[in-house]
Amino acid sequence: MRKGELFAQPRKIEGTRRMSIDRIVMAFAGAMILVSLGLAYLLGPWWLLLAAFVGVNLFQAAFTGFCPLAFILKKFGIKPGAAF
Repeated sequence: MRKGELFAQPRKIEGTRRMSIDRIVMAFAGAMILVSLGLAYLLGPWWLLLAAFVGVNLFQAAFTGFCPLAFILKKFGIKPGAAF
């Protein structure tokens, strides 16, 4: 940080711009759960089944290593992470 600067500018690190499959799967799962909760609040409790489906899929992926979204993302050429 130079003298007179209040905040340092963030450094650009090569290779960190693209998200890995792991991070995309977690972001998508979180978004789907939030959407499910919003729809359940607005339209009815049956939308909570979507959140349950996402949770069950995350649980089984932790043990089997198989995630349908990760499989699709691999086909699109997204770089893999540590888990997928």
